[in-house]
Amino acid sequence: MTMYDVIIIGAGVAGSSSARELSRYQVRACVLEKDEDVCCGTSKANSAIVHAGYDADEGSLMAKLNVQGNQMMEELSKELDFPFKRCGSLVVCLSQEDLPGLQALHNRGVKNGVKDLQIILDKEKIHQLEPNLTDEVAGVLYAPTAGIVCPFNMNIAMAENACTNGVEFRFNTEVQKIQKIAGGWQLTTSTGTYEARCVVNAAGVYADRFHNMVSDKKIHITPRRGDYCLLDKSAGRHVEHTIFALPNKYGKGVLVTPTVHGNLLVGPTAIDIEDKESTATTREGLDELISKAGMNVKNLPMRQVITSFAGLRAHEDGHEFIIGEVEGAEGFIDCAGIESPGLTSAPAIGKMVAEILREKLDLQPDPDFQGTRKGILNPATLTMEERNALIREKPAYGNIICRCEMVTEGEILDAIHRPLGARSLDGVKRRTRAGMGRCQAGFCSPRTMEILARELGMSMFDITKSGGASRLVVGTNKDQI
Repeated sequence: MTMYDVIIIGAGVAGSSSARELSRYQVRACVLEKDEDVCCGTSKANSAIVHAGYDADEGSLMAKLNVQGNQMMEELSKELDFPFKRCGSLVVCLSQEDLPGLQALHNRGVKNGVKDLQIILDKEKIHQLEPNLTDEVAGVLYAPTAGIVCPFNMNIAMAENACTNGVEFRFNTEVQKIQKIAGGWQLTTSTGTYEARCVVNAAGVYADRFHNMVSDKKIHITPRRGDYCLLDKSAGRHVEHTIFALPNKYGKGVLVTPTVHGNLLVGPTAIDIEDKESTATTREGLDELISKAGMNVKNLPMRQVITSFAGLRAHEDGHEFIIGEVEGAEGFIDCAGIESPGLTSAPAIGKMVAEILREKLDLQPDPDFQGTRKGILNPATLTMEERNALIREKPAYGNIICRCEMVTEGEILDAIHRPLGARSLDGVKRRTRAGMGRCQAGFCSPRTMEILARELGMSMFDITKSGGASRLVVGTNKDQI
């Protein structure tokens, strides 16, 4: 049996960032993921926001890595070719009596190292920044360093780059048991046994389960469900900044934000649950979201909702990132409790984890490390002359599969055949946006399934929505007799 230097549990943003940073060194590393693809847990269903860094407590690891991750994001997005926009954010205060809370956020942000924070009390100036803010606004905290990102593309880009640099990925591989062995750790999984000198526990809402297998000092993670509504691109310019509510006597409210793809996102709720797989929205959750949606932004076009979804945050009882070698479990590195601002912090988290492993294993830099990656070509970014030339060379780029998002067959072929390529409808959707538009895959699903079946040499009966048992075709309606 091969002894890996490092096994990472989980292919979300924390695990994939750790893998990418680790691939800078000469190392035998493997990522084990229980689902069929990267970005299948918390990383695929969140607010897609790059936080400025004023929320987390001063001196906390959350605060430190949030600010570091924010500062790293722009360069990383260029290196790995994923969408990122520094649009800025506004925290909205609705009454004079709550202004001290706004000032407290400002002071905390300054202490955390957030740059260019400012409190604006002039209503005219506020509405120049954001015309659709409520008329009741008393003041805002403006953070120009905040931004928005595509969480799918960010996660996939880091994983692809790690794979290109030699990190192995094993999907549909659920870790069931971890035990100490001579020289490292043995992991029993649904597909066999693996051994490694070091283990990185980046398992999201399941990170407490693996930590508690190896440590007497237990931790507890609560899945915290957040419901969201996604609005059509026709509503995408309703706000230009990410709009947060300042918590007050009426509650926390929900955020309203543009997305990097031109939609409008409203949410989330915060509902603690027990089931670590329960990502279904509820009537109660959506009712709460809709009732709070207009608290800070007026005339929200909620009739333009095209889908709702829910994600789970890995809320650790201490509300702090847990990153480091577990006491009494040499070589077992926790990367646990990665809730908001986990997406923002992910680049810095990966760097921190890789540095711990570099020191522990005395890893040497890999002279062949390739730090850049090119994403899937979007023909819409080309001039008409360039697009026509591309179609002449590769006719698949002239065949539109998804009408809502204008995704071509060429893009879907790229998504399937690139490193860690798509193997399901959701895999294609996250890489190309085919199925994310107004009709929510009503038109393009059969055509995408045909391409997947053809390119992967599979039967249409075996194509899934998201791996596992999520098959879409169960029979034919005109069987031959």
